Amino acid sequence: MAIALGEARAAAEAGEVPVGAVVVRDGRELARGANRSIRDRDPSAHAEVVAIRGAAAKLGNHRTGGTIYVTLEPCLMCMGAMVQARIDRLVFAARDPKAGAARSLYQVAGDKRLNHRFPVEEGPLAEAASSLLSDFFRSRRG
Repeated sequence: MAIALGEARAAAEAGEVPVGAVVVRDGRELARGANRSIRDRDPSAHAEVVAIRGAAAKLGNHRTGGTIYVTLEPCLMCMGAMVQARIDRLVFAARDPKAGAARSLYQVAGDKRLNHRFPVEEGPLAEAASSLLSDFFRSRRG
């Protein structure tokens, strides 16, 4: 999660919403990502999608598996990408009560109607991730 938090800090420095992600498989880092939606002019360039795309490219396979660590509870789009990538496990730091699709608004990873399900864990470095987000939005407002 510390790597993902570093990616989130880099996103904040670039003026992006500070969210970071890293995909790990068999004990090694496959790829990491930070939000890049503004920079790339791409609404799908969330940290999770960036990291999953990098992992898929590295493996040469769209089914990356592995554990994804994310600083903020993923949105519905990102959870859908995780299902498609056949992620084995999601670990996120802070809940997102407005858009979270892992626990807050939806529980996509455990939805029995989908063809892939995976465990979700929350909490590691939650305070640091929440503070980074709060500080970022506070600085943008005033």
